[in-house]
Amino acid sequence: MIASFVDPGQRTTQAPFGHALTALAESRPEVVGLTADLGKYTDMHIFAQAHPTRYYQMGMAEQVMLGAAAGMAEVGLIPFASTYAVFASRRAYDFLCLDIAEPGLNVNIVGGLPGLTTGYGPSHQATEDLAILRGMPNLTIVDPCDSLDIEQAVPALAATPGPTYMRLLRGAVPTVLDDYDYRFELGKAALLRTGRDVLLISTGLMTMRALDAANRLETDHIDVAVLHVPTIKPLDSDRILREANSDRLVLTLENHTITGGLGESVASCLAFNGQGTHIIPIALPDQFLAAGALPTLHDRYGLSTDAVTTKIKRELA
Repeated sequence: MIASFVDPGQRTTQAPFGHALTALAESRPEVVGLTADLGKYTDMHIFAQAHPTRYYQMGMAEQVMLGAAAGMAEVGLIPFASTYAVFASRRAYDFLCLDIAEPGLNVNIVGGLPGLTTGYGPSHQATEDLAILRGMPNLTIVDPCDSLDIEQAVPALAATPGPTYMRLLRGAVPTVLDDYDYRFELGKAALLRTGRDVLLISTGLMTMRALDAANRLETDHIDVAVLHVPTIKPLDSDRILREANSDRLVLTLENHTITGGLGESVASCLAFNGQGTHIIPIALPDQFLAAGALPTLHDRYGLSTDAVTTKIKRELA
């Protein structure tokens, strides 16, 4: 049940990660790809077809995959290792921590099905991966919004000396950020829209929902700003402090549990800097989620554009 979260009528790009990695490998012979029996489902099959001698199918053994990736990085290769986000964060945590993060190796972990992007239920819904991984030293964490974010993030992650973890949107991925003169910069947030009434601080696929909600609210004469935060760690604290320092209603939006993700990162950033801004989180509940059709689940758990719009109006009332 790897259903699409794409809204009707949205433009999409097919397999942006696979194509971006393949293009990068043309100029970077040290780039290699690994997967734990999920090449087709993490778009790594695109890379495998173009560079079969640089592709490694490790089977259902995520720990072995990360150990092998660490060894490859030790000898100067730049591995991209793909699996589902639940397996990268839960099953292989110790290997990522001690084999890769502690020595600071350039290994790039790509986690498919982040948050609520599958209806399979708790075994495959990585609703807490950011919370698990944010506390790991040396690890850079990226949650891209769309195909453009992914395409631009891939070479940036390869150029980062230490380890990275990227939440992967796979298959037919929406393309929205090209309408906002956007360019991915590692560690930097981007103000996509200005607005005097509301500030939405969002990451991942929730940035496209934030933009949709902002456009809808214009008809009600509600002016909404959207700050996209593609890098969860390191967080762009300076930009968040600057944008949140106003009288606007501030909400955070994330495709992740309310515990330990973007909302708590923003809240601690403001509190640690003595900025007493009240923020309202839009996130998944701290519970195991149901299985089912994605549109139904997004409505149920508050991630749909309708739910976001309703929440903002309620808070402004």
